[in-house]
Amino acid sequence: MSRILIVEDDDAIATGLSLNLKLAGHASAIARDGDEALRLATDEEFALILLDINLPKKNGLEVLSALRSADNVVPVIVLSAREGEYDKVAALRLGADDYVTKPFALAELLARIEAVLRRAGQVAPAPLPASEDDQLRFADVTIDLAQRAVTQGGHEIKLTHLELELLAFFVRHPRQVFSRTQLFNQVWGQSAGSVRTVDNFVGQLRKRFEKNPEQPAHFITVRGSGYRFDP
Repeated sequence: MSRILIVEDDDAIATGLSLNLKLAGHASAIARDGDEALRLATDEEFALILLDINLPKKNGLEVLSALRSADNVVPVIVLSAREGEYDKVAALRLGADDYVTKPFALAELLARIEAVLRRAGQVAPAPLPASEDDQLRFADVTIDLAQRAVTQGGHEIKLTHLELELLAFFVRHPRQVFSRTQLFNQVWGQSAGSVRTVDNFVGQLRKRFEKNPEQPAHFITVRGSGYRFDP
């Protein structure tokens, strides 16, 4: 059973989500404003956050930014009544794992929740003994797949589940060009979403690992084709 934080100021929506999550086998807690959401997400452990954008005190994008700035990599699905491309792109760039527009079909939302939980490995396998295959390296970066830990120059780098998965895929396939669709299918699998999500995640990797994200040396855009990783 996964514990999910519902951040929603509409009582009817929050209560309905909590009930349906319970029926789906999950526990939940509810925060009704941005400050309460940050407090709960900091003080307690959650497998996932359902985060509305329009909130009192702090909006959802501010909450998401604060979580990621504090290296909190809990998976987040953003909920919004606004269909604008700006909000969706902003949420994904800040590290959201998915974005759902209200009104949403409950069955679709539950399917997206299960997909994100599955990708995040909430049913985690027992750790395997370290081996050569568990260690990936490039430049001064080390990726420990068994511990799901990344260090650069000896300093730990916090990544979301999907950021780490995309990074590991790139490092395993150096100097190969992959289209957005190929990367999306390999890393995100069969989950719903736009292949343009890949652009946002590549941007995040550049910010974390490139000396100059505007002139990347590792995560290279191949115009008209996709992306290539150069060690």
